[in-house]
Amino acid sequence: MEYKNKHVLAPMVRVGTLPFRLLAAQYGADITYGEEIIDHKMIKCDRHINEYLGTTDFVERGTENVVFRTCPEERNRVVFQMGTSNAVRALTAAQLVSKDVAAIDINMGCPKSFSISGGMGAALLSKPELIHDIITTLKRNLDNTITCKIRLLKSSEDTVELARRIEKAGVSALAVHGRRVPDRPRDPAKWDEIADVVAALSIPVIANGDVFEYEDFERIKGATCVMVARGALWNASIFSPSKSSWEDVKREYVRQCILWDNDVKSTKHTLKEMIAHYSSLELAEGKAVIKSANTENVAMV
Repeated sequence: MEYKNKHVLAPMVRVGTLPFRLLAAQYGADITYGEEIIDHKMIKCDRHINEYLGTTDFVERGTENVVFRTCPEERNRVVFQMGTSNAVRALTAAQLVSKDVAAIDINMGCPKSFSISGGMGAALLSKPELIHDIITTLKRNLDNTITCKIRLLKSSEDTVELARRIEKAGVSALAVHGRRVPDRPRDPAKWDEIADVVAALSIPVIANGDVFEYEDFERIKGATCVMVARGALWNASIFSPSKSSWEDVKREYVRQCILWDNDVKSTKHTLKEMIAHYSSLELAEGKAVIKSANTENVAMV
C-alpha cells in the first residue's frame, strides 16, 4: 500500500460493505476500509469463491451469513479492519483474509460499549503492551501492510507518546481520529492535535474527522492522507472535485447493492442515513425504505 496524498474511505459499521466501497472508489477514493469485523466472528467463517457474483465471500459456518465480501477489482486498495483484544486470535482471523486484501487494520478507537467491554477498540489505547503484541504478531506472520486507527488521548503529549510506540511496533501507517473517546460527532475534530502526531512520526499519518467537502482534503495540512466517514456516507462523490447530487449517488448505490447482492439490512441502514441527512425519514421516501423487505423493494422507492 502506498500512502501519499491519498483520499481514504473510513471504516463504518453496516455501511462499508462491498457496494459502498466500490461506489466510493468509483468517485475517486484511493483506499477503502471495510466495516469493522470482530475477530471472534471472522474465525467462525469459511472462505468461498462466489462464481455467480465473481466475489470472495467469508461465510459464517453453518449459516448463509456473509460476514465479509470482496472482489478482485478492489484487491489493491481494500483494508480489512478488525476488532480484537488478543494477538493470536487476531492473527487467526487475519490469515483467513490476508490473500484477498491489501492491508489489515486494527481498530483501536471505537468508543462503543460493546467494543470497550470486550477489551477492543478504544480499550486498547490504555494497553500499549497489548498493542505491541498484536502488531508485532501480525507483522511477523503476514505479508500484508499492517496499520491501526486510534483516537486522541487526554492530552496531545499522551497521544504522541502512544503513536511513537505504535510506530516502533512496525505499522506502515497510523490513522488518527481527531476526537477523544468521550467526544461526540458534534464536537469539532481537533486537527491541531493530529498535526502534533504528524510532526512526531516518520510513518504516514491518516487524518480523520470533519471532512465534509472535497476542499477539506486540502485544509488538513501536514497529514499524508485524509480519511472521510460521514461526509462520504452522506454523499460518496465527496471524493470527486465535481460533486454529484445526493439523489444521483443514492441511485448508483442502490444499483451497486443489487449488482453485488448486498445484505438488505446494510442497504437500508445506509439509505436511511442519507435520507435523514438531506430529507426526512418521515416523508414518503423514508417510510418506503423503512418498510422495504428486500433490495428489490428498495429499488422501487
